[in-house]
Amino acid sequence: MPLPEEFAQGLRRAGWLAGLPALALIWAGATLFATPQIADALDAAGARVASGTATAAGEPWLRLEARGRDLAAEGEAPDVGERETVLAKLAALDGPRRIVSEIGLVETAAPFLWAAIRTGSARVALEGSRPAQIGRQALEARITGALAPGTALDDTARAARGAPPDFASAAAFLAARLSGLAKGGRAALSDTVLSLSGEALDVPAYEALRTALANPPAGFSVGRIEIVPPAVAQFRFSVAKSARGIVLDGFAPSAADREAALRAAAEAVPGGSVQDRLLTARGLDPAIDPKTLIGFAFRLAELIQSGTVTFADDSVSVTGDAIDAQAIPDAAALMREARPAGVKPGPVTLAARPLSPYRVAIRRTPEAVTLTGHLPDDATRERVLAALRPRLFREPVIDRTRLADGAPPDLGAALAAAAPLVANLAAGEVAVSDRALTLTGESLYREAASRTPERLAEVLPPGWTGRAAVTARQPAETRDPAACRAEAGAAIAGTSLRFPTGSATLGPAFYPVLDALAALAKACPTLRIAVSAPADPAKAKPAQGVGGTAGE
Repeated sequence: MPLPEEFAQGLRRAGWLAGLPALALIWAGATLFATPQIADALDAAGARVASGTATAAGEPWLRLEARGRDLAAEGEAPDVGERETVLAKLAALDGPRRIVSEIGLVETAAPFLWAAIRTGSARVALEGSRPAQIGRQALEARITGALAPGTALDDTARAARGAPPDFASAAAFLAARLSGLAKGGRAALSDTVLSLSGEALDVPAYEALRTALANPPAGFSVGRIEIVPPAVAQFRFSVAKSARGIVLDGFAPSAADREAALRAAAEAVPGGSVQDRLLTARGLDPAIDPKTLIGFAFRLAELIQSGTVTFADDSVSVTGDAIDAQAIPDAAALMREARPAGVKPGPVTLAARPLSPYRVAIRRTPEAVTLTGHLPDDATRERVLAALRPRLFREPVIDRTRLADGAPPDLGAALAAAAPLVANLAAGEVAVSDRALTLTGESLYREAASRTPERLAEVLPPGWTGRAAVTARQPAETRDPAACRAEAGAAIAGTSLRFPTGSATLGPAFYPVLDALAALAKACPTLRIAVSAPADPAKAKPAQGVGGTAGE
């Protein structure tokens, strides 16, 4: 039965549309089958051209990539002529629809910059310039060998001239440092200066970085280092003190804070040992100033013979043996009144024990006389001060002693006997440890220096041992009489040195002039200095001052 005319016309109109799906399937199959073959053919044809661009390093500078029927060319040609020659050879190939040129030229980089950046846990990007004389693959192999196994490289560095000698060693050194940095870590080179930035993965990695950067490759120096220390869950800091010295343990927020702690420890035990067990790490409450915390810890440490000052869980505590009974309330007062902001008070667990050894010292300098250490009572302190003050003209006496039990017998007598000897020195010190007294320093006069050991032995109480090591100051160089007269005149010029009526007491204005004349007299043995005053102040003219002449 024949189809109606309208229905037949509809089938004829839709017939070509019904064939489209079949055509699409045929086209897709042909594309999927043909494209890989086209790409393989392009790669093979391009490889022959690329192999002809091999450099002295043995690697072709031309790199090709098939992108469908297009051929992308990359690399750095030695010059414009060779680039044009290569592009012409590629254009002559049968198969590529078009040649996409991304070929640059080898230029001189000044400064020569290169960087490696950690972009993932197992991925590193290279950028900047690489030496033209080193093949890309050879340099990548050197860098990959310095990275953790399995690390992939994304290398966009371009060949350039101007690289420093032994660039590959420096690049490998920097790449190896990335293993200790988190994502975003950057290791860079600018000519011969190395730099590093990023966050350390953990405390051991941070310490390893510090150690490695202390020994850069030969011919290279370390420039800007911005390594953020790792964060720790429990930040702690401690100062342990004993007769052997100080041990620092725990963490410091930065390298500068660590150095500050080491300086404070060295000052706390002059000549003693300092063991540094500190590690650099973050985790201290931002409200707490690290240097203030360190200073406070050492103020507490001054009050203990042996023991530990500990900062942990945002609080400070101190335990051990106090330097004396007075130190226990002093430590409590410090904890109450001088604690840094943000720090909580911890326990003060101190015991007062007799000091052993018992130490006290008298130090003489041109500026002052200072007493340090311990004395048994106020009476002993006054006895020592009374022995010192009459022998000093203008130097102040600074008393920094504390009271404590455990003093050896006759300590006051020994110090009072040695006080005149140290006061007569130009500079020196009397140091007592139990019943042993040592006198060291420098005398202005050779004869006085040679007599000091004998005099010390004569004045010490029975049962005490003494040792004196006093040297004579070297005499000044002798000058000629004319120079002596000129300097003497300059020393007294413009001065008005007058004794009060009926008195021979020296006033403060006398000392600078007398010091200058005394120093001059050493270099001018023929200089005659006269001090005169009228016999009868009521009738005579105003008194003359200090004068000087020099003769043969």
